Amino acid sequence: MEHSQSLFDNVKVCENCKRPLPYNYTESLCPRCLDMMLFREVKEYIRTHDVNEYDVAQHFNIPLRQVKNWIKEGRIEYKTTEHRSTIEGLHCQRCGAPVSFGTLCPKCLRLLNGTKGYAKSVEAGKQNSKMYHLEGEE
Repeated sequence: MEHSQSLFDNVKVCENCKRPLPYNYTESLCPRCLDMMLFREVKEYIRTHDVNEYDVAQHFNIPLRQVKNWIKEGRIEYKTTEHRSTIEGLHCQRCGAPVSFGTLCPKCLRLLNGTKGYAKSVEAGKQNSKMYHLEGEE
């Protein structure tokens, strides 16, 4: 019993979620917890600054594709302004219309979901900043 217990005493775990980590892993948090922490910081930065995806990537020294992935996932949204309404290359996968977040435009999202609530709540929640996060996302 003592031998097996001593094996588990040497296991390295994430300080946040307690997932086991490789012994030679240098961080105290697992990759998932590090990503969640980074996203919380990005979300706060977007909330307090008028920024675009390039500003976010540069400020946090992260790849631009990571910010664009968060946009495609619908975790943050590019704001519509009088000069620009979408990120280059971000289009609805169903109809090809430009979109500001996610993979479907509000029209196709309503058609596929059979409801108008979600798309309308996103439209109604827009503010005058360039980007914002969707509430409830971590």
